[in-house]
Amino acid sequence: MLGHDPWAAHRVHLFVPGKPAPQGSKRHVGNGVMVESSKAVRPWREDIRQALLAEHDNAHPLAGPLAVTIQFVMPRPKSHYRTGRNAERLRDNAPRLPAGKPDIDKLARAVLDAIGSAHVWQDDAQVVNLHATKIYQALDEKPGAWIEITSLEQAG
Repeated sequence: MLGHDPWAAHRVHLFVPGKPAPQGSKRHVGNGVMVESSKAVRPWREDIRQALLAEHDNAHPLAGPLAVTIQFVMPRPKSHYRTGRNAERLRDNAPRLPAGKPDIDKLARAVLDAIGSAHVWQDDAQVVNLHATKIYQALDEKPGAWIEITSLEQAG
């Protein structure tokens, strides 16, 4: 069939608004109990999990090899904006790409953990292709993350 995408039924694509939070290290608090060092990661992962539960039938986890693409839309610091009556405009020298913290691998780890907790896949070892980028939000964008999970096995 012309224009038929054999992977279309096995793709999850969504935007999760919010401030992306990195999956930090865990710290030991005693009696074998480990807690997240970042207080922001738990609510961020829960936002992702809830968005995925609304988007994907978690009764049927994706099987086989998977590709995950994540674009983090990071909030801009106030120093990127002009002042006074032009406070809603970006400075001419405001960068488009956030080359500082948080680390992209820790941001991606938080998303992958949230995807696993939503039972979108059987095991995160199924991810054979991971692509992640960070950008600063444009004036008309909200911070958050675009997430796409694609099955790499064609339907019969």
